[in-house]
Amino acid sequence: QGPLVESGGGLVQTGESLRLSCEARGTITSVDDVDWYRQTPGKQREMVAGIRSGVSINYGDFVQGRFTISRDNAKRTAYLQLNSLKPEDTAVYICHLPPSIATMGMDYWGRGTQVIVSS
Repeated sequence: QGPLVESGGGLVQTGESLRLSCEARGTITSVDDVDWYRQTPGKQREMVAGIRSGVSINYGDFVQGRFTISRDNAKRTAYLQLNSLKPEDTAVYICHLPPSIATMGMDYWGRGTQVIVSS
């Protein structure tokens, strides 16, 4: 396993919820800057949500209030709460830490956690 470990994915039905986690390990000191992306076969990777400096939050247009990003620096863990899931949300969800002081300038990507939403 690498420095970022995602968990929490699974198979759910339309309308259900999941909570994804991204644990930062090793020399990473905080998760004040963190993104969640998602990837489906044949499609470009798209940004789901991101936090900068622990306070500025952005979401992809498709989120429409259904998802919430958060982080707990004491646990060095970022979260993505997924509510009101739709079949089109099916994807591998990937955690990303951009270069920062907390990463000592390194750009980190996790391996992803699979979310499958059945209709």
